[in-house]
Amino acid sequence: MTQQVAAAPASSPEGAGAPRRRRRRGGRRGHLHPAVALLWLAPALSLIVGVVLFPAYKLFEASRGEFSITGLRRGDAGWRNYEQVLSHPMFTTVLWNTVVWVVAVVAITIVISLALAQLLVKDFPGRRIARWALIVPWAASVIITSQLFVLLYDYNFGMLNHLLKSLGLIDTSIDFLGSDAWIMPSMVAVGVFVSLPFTTFVFIAGLAAIPDDILEAATVDGASAWQRYRTVILPLLRPALMIAIVLNSIYVFNNFPIIYTLNDRNPGFGNDTLITFMYKLAFQSQERDVGMSAATGVINVLLILVVVLIYLRIVNWREETR
Repeated sequence: MTQQVAAAPASSPEGAGAPRRRRRRGGRRGHLHPAVALLWLAPALSLIVGVVLFPAYKLFEASRGEFSITGLRRGDAGWRNYEQVLSHPMFTTVLWNTVVWVVAVVAITIVISLALAQLLVKDFPGRRIARWALIVPWAASVIITSQLFVLLYDYNFGMLNHLLKSLGLIDTSIDFLGSDAWIMPSMVAVGVFVSLPFTTFVFIAGLAAIPDDILEAATVDGASAWQRYRTVILPLLRPALMIAIVLNSIYVFNNFPIIYTLNDRNPGFGNDTLITFMYKLAFQSQERDVGMSAATGVINVLLILVVVLIYLRIVNWREETR
């Protein structure tokens, strides 16, 4: 009799259905209502629309417009602005300058930063001071840094020419900012100087994440220092290396202050990149064509997107985010 009474609640419909109702309520608890989810995403979506999508739309709209010399829109130009930019007599030179500028700065920065990172992860007296000193070019304004190098490169009073003469390396001053043979290397040197801090600290973080037992195992197996670096350290630094390459490429590609500050004394577009070419088309050329400048801006955006897509293809982002 007691066993029958105890078994009754377990076999009743109400007792059997209660756990199922609890499971259904628990399942619904894991999902947000679409309106609630949209409310949480509203600030981020507003920021994306206001800072990214709307300016991109206005840039594309301006690239298909015809403007007066004062910047007033006079009508629709269709694709004529793009045709004028692509057929501009200096566009090929500017595009080549952009490629040389980005590739040279990024490549030299990566090589030097790898060496600096290897040094700064070692334990030696004054390491903290050395790391702090490395941050200074990153913390300073790019405009101020560029103007400082203008003074260092000066033909008549620059410290660099004075130092080279004192060492007996040159007899006459070098026109670092006025000679076509020297202006690009001079700008690349400033670009590398400004890019070193970020890239070096990215590699320091990557090196710190490598387990010591892996390096010890390679040493026990008889690997030399170069073999450990080539077969162990570099493959494990691949994520940090890819981040440094892509972010530096985007940053250097869009760098306006260095090119404009060091190259402002030279007429024409012979030493410009796309970013300064775009600015001069709107404000300093004879045409002062806002539409052509906007079309150049759209081309800049498309080139950056190509770099990002190449990066995503290399790192196989779809497989990593599954």
